[in-house]
Amino acid sequence: MRGTPPGILLIRSIRGRDWSFATYRYFVLFITFIAYACYHASRKPTSIVKSVLYPDPKRIPGQYPWPIGKFFIKENFVDNDISTLRYKGWAPFNEPDGPSKLGEIDVAFLACYSLGMFVAGHLGDRLDLRLFLANGMIGSGIFVGLFGMGYFWNVHAFWYFLVMQMAAGLFQATGWPSVVAVIGSWFGKRKRGLIMGIWNAHTSVGNITGSLLAASVLDYGWGWSFIVPGAFIIMGGIMVYLFLPAYPEDFGFTCLPGVASNLQETPNDEEAQITKGNVPQGETNVVSQHGMVRRRGVGLLEACLIPGVIPFALCLFFAKLVAYTFLYWLPFYLSQTEIGGEYVSVKSAGNLSTLFDVGGIVGGILAGYISDKLGARATTAASFVYAAIPSMLLYRRFGNVSVNVNIVLMMITGLFINGPYALITTAVSADLGTHSSLRGDSRALATVTAIIDGTGSVGAALGPFLTGFLSTKGWDAVFVMLMIGALIAGLLLSGLVIAELSERTCNPMSQSSGQQSLGDHVTQPLLRDRR
Repeated sequence: MRGTPPGILLIRSIRGRDWSFATYRYFVLFITFIAYACYHASRKPTSIVKSVLYPDPKRIPGQYPWPIGKFFIKENFVDNDISTLRYKGWAPFNEPDGPSKLGEIDVAFLACYSLGMFVAGHLGDRLDLRLFLANGMIGSGIFVGLFGMGYFWNVHAFWYFLVMQMAAGLFQATGWPSVVAVIGSWFGKRKRGLIMGIWNAHTSVGNITGSLLAASVLDYGWGWSFIVPGAFIIMGGIMVYLFLPAYPEDFGFTCLPGVASNLQETPNDEEAQITKGNVPQGETNVVSQHGMVRRRGVGLLEACLIPGVIPFALCLFFAKLVAYTFLYWLPFYLSQTEIGGEYVSVKSAGNLSTLFDVGGIVGGILAGYISDKLGARATTAASFVYAAIPSMLLYRRFGNVSVNVNIVLMMITGLFINGPYALITTAVSADLGTHSSLRGDSRALATVTAIIDGTGSVGAALGPFLTGFLSTKGWDAVFVMLMIGALIAGLLLSGLVIAELSERTCNPMSQSSGQQSLGDHVTQPLLRDRR
């Protein structure tokens, strides 16, 4: 039996009555938003401290206080041995192969993250998501903090930092399948793209928060840049344990929104019928007000056979390769690239890189809204990744003209890169996890999410790893890799795009409403072909 979160019990006792279904849903959005923002905040320190661990030997770090001083602090090159001695970096990362070592710890984290994702998704459909998510967050915070303790313990062994990153990656894998499964349980398919597009802003908010937290304490030693975000996610884990209502049925709402959306429902508002004790006719996956739902999680192979899972998973492989290369290397790139004839400090590069995520917030919301209106998830995602190619080319070519031009092009690039990444990992995963081919007899939200995002995370590991080597040959090579990755991501969706366009041509009336989801109109042609 799953217990009611202690914080919810306290709120009930104070109020003297329970919340409505709508209030619970708002609360779930808020808690899961904060939770995954904490996950992403704890991933940012490595990108912020890269230029501290492996500094340019000809540059002196800025001494202006933040945030009291200038937000974007300029630095000049100097050519004397004194400055080299003052700023040596941190062994073993300050050696000639430093960028390669930094790339290796990135790939170690992301490789363990991607492998752990498949296991986490399988467990997430079988365990209490509240406890699973809380333990994952606390474990992540501990190992992120231990990485930073290497500074205070004067650790210079590469294996230590490698192991800490690997352990953190395994715990971080608990996050995404869990939060998407919780959201999918509380929200049906109506306006799912827009709702999840707004909700997915937690990724960019977490990146911004992590960058600012890590940069704000950098002057006190790079170790604090890990300890503070580590403590932040631990507090988030405690909040999840105390307050997260993971399952509607545990609070008397007997119709599961994700399952209900696969049944015959009122077309205007599929979720208006979800109330305490209101069970739609034919619904088998429901319980009484104080009962427990019986969930049969699907296996990995069964989930892979759901139409659309494999194409989107492969697309996300390349989409995350691009997105995570920016996540882990953009501050380093900014600190080593001349912008308007001058260079910015390590701290300022971290601050400046947050604007990429501001564009990403807009991109996620825009992609979700457009996909809802068109009823075409694959077409929307493909359009965004194709548009990312010229945006990256323009950013590389003209980003060094001035800071203002760099900011504008960076935000546009973030919009087109994070838009499809957000759409696939949220609305698409939730659509496929409650796909009609499951016939409402099983729940696959966490498993499908793990397959899609786990495959994507392999690409996320590969991108930063290759960047560590390619950056030593020049940043043009890195951007060519990123543009090729975006092109392949779009091409992998070609089959689904054709299916969506064919469905719209054959059935324009139903498509004009914009209410059908990917699980109902994109994959139906594929199912008919199977028959």
